[in-house]
Amino acid sequence: MTIPASNAIVEACAAAGLNGRGAEPIRLAENQIWRLPETGIVVRLSPPDRQKAAAREVCVAQWLADNGIRAVVPLDIDQPVECADRVATFWVEVPPHEHGTITDIALTLRELHALAPPTFDIEALDPFVRVPERLAAAALSAGDRRWLLDLHADLAGRWAAGLPPGLSHRAIHGDAWPGNIVRVIGEGRLLMDFERFSLGPPEWDLISTAVRTRTTGAVNEADYAKFCDQYGYDVTVWAGYDLLARARELRMATYAAQHAASDPRWKDQAQHRVDCLRGRCGPRPWKWTGIM
Repeated sequence: MTIPASNAIVEACAAAGLNGRGAEPIRLAENQIWRLPETGIVVRLSPPDRQKAAAREVCVAQWLADNGIRAVVPLDIDQPVECADRVATFWVEVPPHEHGTITDIALTLRELHALAPPTFDIEALDPFVRVPERLAAAALSAGDRRWLLDLHADLAGRWAAGLPPGLSHRAIHGDAWPGNIVRVIGEGRLLMDFERFSLGPPEWDLISTAVRTRTTGAVNEADYAKFCDQYGYDVTVWAGYDLLARARELRMATYAAQHAASDPRWKDQAQHRVDCLRGRCGPRPWKWTGIM
């Protein structure tokens, strides 16, 4: 039986020698983020099958710091901690910050992709990780679920067949959107959330901004041109763009559909994303609202 998060945070903190009573939730989603008041410590609680991923996140943060890329700082303790049917990692709280700008994202990715991959195992990119589980849990009609499963099978088959020639594989962030490449007020850029950090095509990181331009309309064309100029490459002209862009769209749609199953506020947005993918809402770009 899964222990409620309020108990889980107390037990995880106790195992790390910390007091978790009075912890304040920052974000309660697939991974839960809690703040320990007056300590400057943030705790990330993940499902019990994420122990390896959690350990990798801590190593990645340390590796980035060693290579001159400012990143969220893991607490100097023995971690991750497995307790209360959760996996916990402990971090120094990030000072007041805001979503990163187009320039922040482009320059941070250029710096990251210039590094030689780390010597520890970061695993290969899987663009479809947890998509089947999201679809199984999604609030969708049987017809929409079947269509998305077929789309997933088609895209996964194309991925397995191999990508067209492109940029050399590197360490990539894996989820390079403005909420993970942030700007600390008065201090500058900072990289966070390394759950999807992996070895793979840098194009996957660049796809995030391209999709926010060509699919969702969240970024205008002038800013996208600035992004390409500052990074030094336009992923939309690459022969593999369609495959990776559609994989990113599928992830975004299934993420919304999974959330809608437990939070009816996102039901309309989830259905809208599926309708867009199914050709019911005209050509791209579509207006998609962010899921918090």
